[in-house]
Amino acid sequence: MGPLALILVGGLLYFQVDGSRLRQEDSAPRIVEHPSDLIVSKGEPATLNCKAEGRPTPTVEWYKDGERVETDKDDPRSHRMLLPSGSLFFLRIVHGRRSKPDEGAYVCVARNYLGEAVSRNASLEVACADRRTAA
Repeated sequence: MGPLALILVGGLLYFQVDGSRLRQEDSAPRIVEHPSDLIVSKGEPATLNCKAEGRPTPTVEWYKDGERVETDKDDPRSHRMLLPSGSLFFLRIVHGRRSKPDEGAYVCVARNYLGEAVSRNASLEVACADRRTAA
């Protein structure tokens, strides 16, 4: 085997052996589907989408208001599930007078050994019940 050249172009690592064609190797994560703002009714299911690409396949974590989101991978009783695609699925939106654990600003973070990518912020708001007062 002859000389080996490693070339990093735009976050993609390529290698070349003996003047052969460049082939794609490992690459840093990048977000290819960002989450969107949601307004959801209390008790209803919801999904914040996130899809990342990279090689090796990046791991995805979610953060709400800067704090890591606990999912079913951390606690099997959690009402939040990390889907294989990287999206965050809520079995039901939890919202009370004193506790609003699901409402907030979310980002997904994709990581592999070459780095990390952070999605745009997406807000999850809980729709208020229609409270009409007598005139």
